[in-house]
Amino acid sequence: MTKTLYVSDLDGTLLTKEQTLSHFTADTINSLVGHGMLFSYATARSFYTAGLITEKLCSNIPVIVYNGTFILESGTKKHLLEHYFDKSEAKLIFATLIKNDVHPIVYSFIDGKEKFSYVPHSSTEDFLNTRRGDGRDRPTNISHILDGDVFHFSCIDSPEHLFPAYETLKDIFPCVYNRDIYSGEQWLEVHPKNVTKANAALELKTLLGCDRLVCFGDGKNDISMFEVADECYAVENAVKELKSIATDVIRSNDENGVAKWLKENITV
Repeated sequence: MTKTLYVSDLDGTLLTKEQTLSHFTADTINSLVGHGMLFSYATARSFYTAGLITEKLCSNIPVIVYNGTFILESGTKKHLLEHYFDKSEAKLIFATLIKNDVHPIVYSFIDGKEKFSYVPHSSTEDFLNTRRGDGRDRPTNISHILDGDVFHFSCIDSPEHLFPAYETLKDIFPCVYNRDIYSGEQWLEVHPKNVTKANAALELKTLLGCDRLVCFGDGKNDISMFEVADECYAVENAVKELKSIATDVIRSNDENGVAKWLKENITV
């Protein structure tokens, strides 16, 4: 019997434009999971922020976070797959960003705890205001921003600052350069080598002993996952690049497109 893994992006795909999981979507997925569907998500978010939003989901399948940097057990948060920069790589990225007057938020594990470190700057002030009270919050100085095991750089600034850094780094490290779908701000994210949603989804498929991979998404960071999937579905609000390679285009995120497709196409 064919065993299929279903993997969905979160923001712009499974979540509404208010960054919430609708009752219909949660109830539909929970019902199908209860009847044996294997469902996970692959997100650019951390497990901390993704876990808060998806707490209504009952699936205990491992999840993909930070665009494929980690696969985590959804309950224990145990790392089943992990990627980090080595010290020289982190220094190179940081030097490139600073050269272009970009002030990054640097994610790392310090003494076994996840932290995001930054030197306070006006470019990241609005984002950091949404993270106040977050136990990972670690304002610091330039001498200690690369402490610990670094795995992710997030940068928010003008294209004039970010694009030259992107052009320098994109052929060395996986980078995501796009506008945030909620704030409209320009972002640059830099990941360790070999980190993509595609690689993580294929790894999870193998871990679960599945034969097929079916994916859902809306953004450019979902393209790699679509390219390796057996079937791939872009929500109506997806970028044109993703729609052009999709098996089909389904209803939008605000119309519960993923959940309705699952309900209409999975027999339990």
